[in-house]
Amino acid sequence: MEKITSLENAQVKKWNKLHQKKERDATGLFLVEGEHLIEEALKYDAVELILYEGECKFKDVPIQEVTEAILNKLSSNPSGTKYIGICHLPKKEVKQYHRILLLDGIQDPGNLGTLIRTAVSFSYDAIYCSKDTCDVLNEKVIRSTQGALFQIPIHYEDLKERILKLKEEGVYCVGTSLENATSMQEIPSQEKMAFLLGNEGNGVSKELLKETDINLRIEMNGFESLNVAVAGGIILYQYRKL
Repeated sequence: MEKITSLENAQVKKWNKLHQKKERDATGLFLVEGEHLIEEALKYDAVELILYEGECKFKDVPIQEVTEAILNKLSSNPSGTKYIGICHLPKKEVKQYHRILLLDGIQDPGNLGTLIRTAVSFSYDAIYCSKDTCDVLNEKVIRSTQGALFQIPIHYEDLKERILKLKEEGVYCVGTSLENATSMQEIPSQEKMAFLLGNEGNGVSKELLKETDINLRIEMNGFESLNVAVAGGIILYQYRKL
C-alpha cells in the first residue's frame, strides 16, 4: 500500500476515533501499541492491520506504512511507538466452569488489567463484568494485561443473572465482604467455583452478596481491606486450578 502521510487522511481519522469507547463498541476494533502486545495479539489471530514507520518486522499480516506524526497522533504513549495494531478480541466461548471471576463495578483500569492477567495466570476459565465496570479496551487496561485479554473470554452483563445461572450449573459462588463473611482459610476448594470482587470504594453491592453461596474475607493484621487487585491475586491463587 502507498504510505499515508497526511494527518487529515480519512482512514487516520477513523483509527483515531478508536480512542472512544463508542467507536470501539460500534466497530469491535481497538488500538494496541508496541511490539510485545502486537506479538501477543498475533498469537490469537486478533490483528487486522499493523501501522508502522520505516521498516516493519512483522510478516504475513496486513501492514500499512504511515509517518511518525501519524503514529504519534494515534499513540496514547507520551514517548510514542514504532508500531500500532488495529485489533479485535478473538471470540472465545466459555467451555467449562471450573473457575470463574466476577467483577462488580471495578473502575480503575490498572486494577482491571491486573485482575485479567492474574486470572489467566492461574487458569481461570472466564471473566464476567458488571456493565458499570470500566472498559476492557481502555488503553491503560490493555497495557496492564500484557496481552492476557486475548487469552480469556471477557463478558459484560447483569451479574445477578449470571450468578443465578452459575449456581444452577453447580458452581459455588463466593462473594468478598468485610461483614458477615467467613475467613478464607475456612472455605475449602471445590470443583466449580466463582469469585466476586467489588468496586474499589464500595466493595461488592449488597444485592449481589445476597445471591452468593458464601462470602469471604481475607485474614490480615493492621488493615481492614486491601487493594482489589491485591486481594484478587491472593484469592485467585489460593483457589487456582491445580
